[in-house]
Amino acid sequence: MPASKAQQRAVSKYMKENYDEIKVRMEKGQKDTIKAHAEARGESVNGFVNRAIAETMERDNGAPAGPNKEE
Repeated sequence: MPASKAQQRAVSKYMKENYDEIKVRMEKGQKDTIKAHAEARGESVNGFVNRAIAETMERDNGAPAGPNKEE
C-alpha cells in the first residue's frame, strides 16, 4: 500500500530536520562500480560512502570523524 500524503510529508519533514544531503558527481559507470562494491560488503551505497568519508577523515585528522563514528 503506498504511503499517504500525510506520511510523505512527515517523512520529508523528518529528513529535512535530521539529515544533510550532498550531491556527488562521477564519471559514467562509477556509480555501478560503487554499488557493487557496497553490496558485496552488505552495505548500502549511502552507508559505504559515509563510512569511506569517516575513515578518510579519521586517517587524515587522526581523530574520529563526526557523530556517526563508532569507537
